[in-house]
Amino acid sequence: MESNYSYVDENLKLIRENVGEAAEKCGRKVEDIRIMAVTKTVAPEIVNHAIELGLDLLGENRVQEYLSKAEAYSPAEVHFIGGLQTNKVKYIIESVSMIQSVDSLKLGTEIDRLAAKHGRVMDILCEVNIGGEESKGGVAPDKLRELIAQLAQLKNIRIKGLMTIPPPSQSDIFLGRMQELYNDLRDNKIEGADMQVLSMGMTHDYAEAVKYGS
Repeated sequence: MESNYSYVDENLKLIRENVGEAAEKCGRKVEDIRIMAVTKTVAPEIVNHAIELGLDLLGENRVQEYLSKAEAYSPAEVHFIGGLQTNKVKYIIESVSMIQSVDSLKLGTEIDRLAAKHGRVMDILCEVNIGGEESKGGVAPDKLRELIAQLAQLKNIRIKGLMTIPPPSQSDIFLGRMQELYNDLRDNKIEGADMQVLSMGMTHDYAEAVKYGS
């Protein structure tokens, strides 16, 4: 059965090599960089094969799809990275370890309420619409500091950093802008926000994302 997934082995080997090279070029430690396997439309058995190869972080885009597959997954950390409606938070609040797509006080408040109800504190990232694209979620860069200050008042969430999906045609430019935003927030701290994670980079630009601090 495992031979059917040899392409997973090859792809993961290549990704690890590329991440290692990118980290070395910009003077970063490769062990400080986590590779996320995004599981949208991928069968659980393929995801589990990647987990067996050492991937320990999964990214889930869709609540319903995640719920249909979650029990079949081997043990791994799961982050929710897709657009999230407030009425869907209740379905994932107990099983994910981070929600990366928080882009409004309304969503943050609902996560906080349900986290408190379940006796936990939820790690979150603020999603930034760095390219100003109408088709994507995320807070506008000029509204980011205000949103973080508001979210930081909530007791049952922890702000751990930022996430973005930049426009693919100019990802290099926007990755650089995200790094500037992130560094500014890390250097000019907002009480209650702990900038540790910059989550960005997809299949076409993950090596560039490493250069810009992802």
